[in-house]
Amino acid sequence: MTEAGMQRMASRVFAALLADDDGSMTSAELSEQLQISPAAVSGAINYLTQVSMVGRERDPGSRRDRYRLHNEIWYATFASRDQVLTRWERTLREGARTLGQDTPAGARLTETAEFFEFLQTELVGLMDRWRDYRKKFDLP
Repeated sequence: MTEAGMQRMASRVFAALLADDDGSMTSAELSEQLQISPAAVSGAINYLTQVSMVGRERDPGSRRDRYRLHNEIWYATFASRDQVLTRWERTLREGARTLGQDTPAGARLTETAEFFEFLQTELVGLMDRWRDYRKKFDLP
């Protein structure tokens, strides 16, 4: 995960949650399992919450927060990338118009925007095929 750009501590917390049978742990459980401080857990959880990979919930009858992986975490993560790609593509096209599409910089921005448009189209098809695959193999 760190090689893909995720913060080191967030990667460790995410991996611990992923390896947990029910995909959820309290801050104390994460701190104990990973031998890290509560502050480190808090920072990692804040990051993972911001990128929509982990949710926060309360244990029934308790004031203690429990951190849980979202259902279909990878599907949701990649689906949310579609919004980011749209924003990048729009910004790149605007930049290309500003610079002039016949300039070397404008042409680079146009090519990059085309790449993101292509990527979005492929991502939509890929997500559809994933849903079909899950149904075919009756995955949860």
